Amino acid sequence: MPGRTPNPVPFVVQPGDGTPIEFPIGGSTLMKAHTWNTNGALAVFESVVPPKQGPALHIHTREDEMWYILDGQFRFKAGDALLRAPTGAFVFGPRGTPHCFQNVADTPGRLLAICTPSGVERFFEQYAELPDPGDPEAFAAIAHANWLEFVGPPLAVSDPL
Repeated sequence: MPGRTPNPVPFVVQPGDGTPIEFPIGGSTLMKAHTWNTNGALAVFESVVPPKQGPALHIHTREDEMWYILDGQFRFKAGDALLRAPTGAFVFGPRGTPHCFQNVADTPGRLLAICTPSGVERFFEQYAELPDPGDPEAFAAIAHANWLEFVGPPLAVSDPL
């Protein structure tokens, strides 16, 4: 993987293009922008989220995270708020706020996630390298190393539909 570019240059990532990364909840994810081509400014992911799925409740201690719903029906838990987000909605999660989301539809949903500053992509890269992705200690270790802390279950468990 290339290093950071001191003077990033404009770029375009075409529809369907990007670097595939493994997403712990399944589905598919393409990295659209990374530390090395944004000089650390942001990371951008386009994810297809399986029906009724979403990540466990977690905290980013370093990044703000934003989501734009490209297609589908999602709900987000952020702090004490439970927010509905249909196609076209934008959601902001400030760093330090426990949050998670769930695709509440019976079909796959698509969202664009933006993290600023960049860096969280290392978590996904290291997750993909785990010999046993189901090992909770190894998972927690890479999360901690990348300024993430998992603090609760997914919405499907904490707040069933």
